[in-house]
This record gives sequence, C-alpha cells and structure tokens, in this order.
Amino acid sequence: MAAKEQKIIIIKRRTRLEELVERFNTVLQAKFYIEHMGADFSDYQREAEVYNSAVALAVESLGRFGRVQIVDRAFVPNFIFGSDDLVVAIGQDGLVANTMKYLTEQRIIGVNPDPERWDGILLPFTVSDLRLIIPEVLRHSRPCKEVAMAKAQLNDGQNIYAVNDLFVGQRTHVSAKYEIQIGADQERQSSSGIIISTGLGSTAWLKSVVTGAAAIVKYLSGNKGFNIKTDTKLDWNADCLYFSVREPFISRTSHANLVIGRVTAQESLVVRSLMAGDGVIFSDGIESDFIQFNAGIEATITVAEKKGYLVI
Repeated sequence: MAAKEQKIIIIKRRTRLEELVERFNTVLQAKFYIEHMGADFSDYQREAEVYNSAVALAVESLGRFGRVQIVDRAFVPNFIFGSDDLVVAIGQDGLVANTMKYLTEQRIIGVNPDPERWDGILLPFTVSDLRLIIPEVLRHSRPCKEVAMAKAQLNDGQNIYAVNDLFVGQRTHVSAKYEIQIGADQERQSSSGIIISTGLGSTAWLKSVVTGAAAIVKYLSGNKGFNIKTDTKLDWNADCLYFSVREPFISRTSHANLVIGRVTAQESLVVRSLMAGDGVIFSDGIESDFIQFNAGIEATITVAEKKGYLVI
C-alpha cells in the first residue's frame, strides 16, 4: 500500500477542561467554580495545553505517512474502521482499552501525551516516537502484543466485548438478582454485581475486590499474621477469565457459594437475569457503554474469539 493511501486514525479524548466548559458554558465560569472550591484551575489548563499540543504534533508527524483522521472517543462505538487502518490512541490507558475492543485485526499504538502525569501501561510511546516507529509498523516489522478479551453473548443476539473487565449487575446501587452457573454448579444470587476480568484486567478492578475481601477476612479472624493469597495476575493473552461476585447476600432465596472462579474454553460463565429493570452489562468501566440485562435475558461469558494487537 502506498504511503498516501494509508489511513491513520487518531483517537482522542476530551480534556477535563473541555468537560468543565461544557458544564459551565465558558472558561471563566469554569475557573470561577474551581477556584471557589479551593482547587487549582491552572492544573486543568496545563493538562489541556499539553494534551492538545501532543495531538497537534501527532497529526503533523503522522501526516507524512498517510491520510490522518481524528475521531473523538465518544464516536468510537459507531465508527467503522477499515481493515487496513492504523489506529493511534492518544490519552490514558483507558482510551486504548476502550478503543481496542471495537477493532478486529487492526493494530493500535498507545501514545502517552503527558508522561509526567500518566504512567501508561498501555502507552509505550510518546509523540516524538511516532516518526521512528510508524515506518516499522507499516512494514509489519514492529512487534505487537496480543491482548485477550472477554465477550458476553446474550440470548437475544446482542454482545459486548471487554479488554479489561465486564460488569454484570444493576445500573443503580441496589442489589442485582440473577442466576449464575459455571459447569454443573449453579445458584441464585443477590449481590452488588459480578466482575469478569481478562488477563489485562486481572491486576485492576478484580485485584482491588480480592484485596479488600482478604483484608476483611484478616481483620475478622483476629489473626494479624493471617495472610490470604491475593495474586490474581494473568498474562495479557491468557486463555481464561476470572469472575468475582461483589458483596453477595445470603437469604432464603439467595446463596454465596459461587463467588470467585475461572472461566475457560471448557466452562463458560452463564448468568440469567431476574431483574425487572435497570439490569446492565457494561465493559471497561464505561457505564454509558452497556447493553440491557433484564428478566428473560441470559448472558454467556467467554474468552472472546478476537484479540487486540498493541504495538510495542
């Protein structure tokens, strides 16, 4: 493919400053509110300046290698990516994950726009690196790291993918009611929801849930030397998932025996909704990116058939 025929998609996000202006209509009103609350408005300005500068430099650098199109994060779920598109996400780790799940076999480059502010596990590059790595990526000589995903397939034909984790439960802070099954084991539960994590997500939300549960058990046992294994780390390309039930409630009709375990190719996790309304399944911490999970809906959760490809 000739260089000028190459399409390069830059995925950007709104800055905190942009979100404040949307909320308060003008920069001055946003500044008045932030400073009135005793916070430093200049931090919001510095972050926006650094980020917008990084995006502008990326456009200039990438323009040497093909046609560049900028897509805001909000439009990614409905954006149609070409099979040969090269995708560059400029932002935090979450932007890479939330873009990757909408790709098929396209490679994605994670760019850290502000290394002094963000650690960037999925952001191995800075804007200045692009001019050096893009030729290698286009020649397919730059290595990629495979990232396994999770998939929830509903019995009504809908599905949703996740790079880090899926959440199954209520969209409000009330108990979710459902039936859970893995293999031959099944039970009815009432809880704050189920988290299903991939290898990449195994050190994120899942780890915090397990760490908290272990600390509670340690405290209640009265044994300060009592330790519980909390290491849930998996390889990014692991062929299994972890599931964890948050705050399960035991009653006459709900139980708490299936609260954590692995989902494999041999044993999918099946969850049947018993909720009249407000049941949801969302992915990667984006509550607005959800599918409804109400009475009559059954979700089969497995390792996805597709993978993500992160340029490293």
